[in-house]
Amino acid sequence: MEIIEALLQFDGVARIEALTRLGVTTHQLRKARGRGLIFSVRRGWVALRDADPMLVAAARRGVVLSCITLAARRGLWVLDASEPHVAAPPHAGHACVTKGVIHWSRPLFPRHPDSCEDSLENALVLAARCQPYESALALWESALRQSLVDPVVLSRAPLPPHARELLGQATPFADAGTESIFRTRLRWLRVPITPQVWLLGHRVDFLIGERLVVQIDGGHHVDAQRSSDIAHDALLTLHGYHVIRISYTQLMNRWQDVHALIVAAIGQRLHLAT
Repeated sequence: MEIIEALLQFDGVARIEALTRLGVTTHQLRKARGRGLIFSVRRGWVALRDADPMLVAAARRGVVLSCITLAARRGLWVLDASEPHVAAPPHAGHACVTKGVIHWSRPLFPRHPDSCEDSLENALVLAARCQPYESALALWESALRQSLVDPVVLSRAPLPPHARELLGQATPFADAGTESIFRTRLRWLRVPITPQVWLLGHRVDFLIGERLVVQIDGGHHVDAQRSSDIAHDALLTLHGYHVIRISYTQLMNRWQDVHALIVAAIGQRLHLAT
């Protein structure tokens, strides 16, 4: 097999042993190095010149990308993935990361030695303990929403307490992490809070009780989308609903204001049908 083709099967970063199993010869490796097509990452590992820098860094340090870093790479909702998170076996003294978080842990699901990325299941388990509860719950719900993990498989695994609790609380209905956070912060209310309800031709983020609608605006609520939202808000009002629309900034940075609005609306019985 051609060396470039073989390396692409491993996203451009691979152990030489794995390439050899695919039929790559020592002569091919030497020739590719000489032509500048590949380079040595560390002993026993090579990479394409344009390989993903994060995978190269993981291979160089003997770790795997995991936790919120892996989750973000899989397209899941993560509050802040600016700091890299990696995982390494317990007592793996050779791992050296100058920036970021190392999770020294024994994986619940076996890690393949040829991969520089953890399994998503392992990443979720690590995030359950690493992240604040509401951020971790939003991440788990994002994974369930996209059907990237099987809750039955997870439930039968020996999950640690934090992960077991999140699995019990997580639902696949939140459209975004902001919705997970909103619901988590108001779960103390003795009022039904139903996500993703279809009302008058459109889906709303939350219906509290029977008549109080809460919409959480993201960055896409502009131009045509914004006009559509305003029109639907008006239609809801004409049909006896009360609409509270909040922004991402309000939710994350001015929660007390949002909390006060919701409580005031419920106090006035705006969530009840007349």
